Amino acid sequence: MQSEAFSELFPLFNAANPETVDWLLSVADEHEYPPGRAVLMEDAWGNAVYFVISGWVKVRRLSGDDAVTLAVLGPGDFFGEMAILDESPRSSDAIALSSVKLLSVSAQRFIQTLFKDAQLHHRMLQLMVRRLRQTNARFQIRNRPPAIKLARTLVSLAESYGESTEKGSKIYNIDLKDLADVADISAEDARKITDKLISKGWVEIDEASQGMYLVNLKQLTHLAGHMGN
Repeated sequence: MQSEAFSELFPLFNAANPETVDWLLSVADEHEYPPGRAVLMEDAWGNAVYFVISGWVKVRRLSGDDAVTLAVLGPGDFFGEMAILDESPRSSDAIALSSVKLLSVSAQRFIQTLFKDAQLHHRMLQLMVRRLRQTNARFQIRNRPPAIKLARTLVSLAESYGESTEKGSKIYNIDLKDLADVADISAEDARKITDKLISKGWVEIDEASQGMYLVNLKQLTHLAGHMGN
């Protein structure tokens, strides 16, 4: 992958020195996985940082035979960076939702990259703080109505990974159980609310392309906005 295209896909590297990006890509490994394949096992956290070039990935928390989806990540995002700094054991894994292409950079080389480029180091800290704020925001709305929580999740996915089309912003048609987990609502509520959004014409599902189109993103954003600050 060319460094210019990589920097364009990953906002983390917008301010990075081009030589830094070239070096990072030279030491990166490329991986491709089919849907349903584990891309990171629970005992491998902390070994590398993973960059999602294409496709969609879910990160799950494991508890015995149960698994709860913590996050859904799309193209241009990355994961594994926190585990490099925190060496405590991880009871989570990452699974490909769709066909996925990833680049991985070993922990040692990623840390070397951060030390090489002060702008990149600063940008990385900013993004980590942003993720902590997003986690805190989810906690603050835990008692809000399910429809608001689901709308907030859909809008957030569209803002982060949505593909602009004539129908509206297109995201991956995430399984309702995973969507419910991320929104912190029940699977039944997720089904009922999604059905209602489809009947209103705000959302459209295209099974053939595995896409969910947010046809009326303005109304969804308005609904999500009722969550307050």
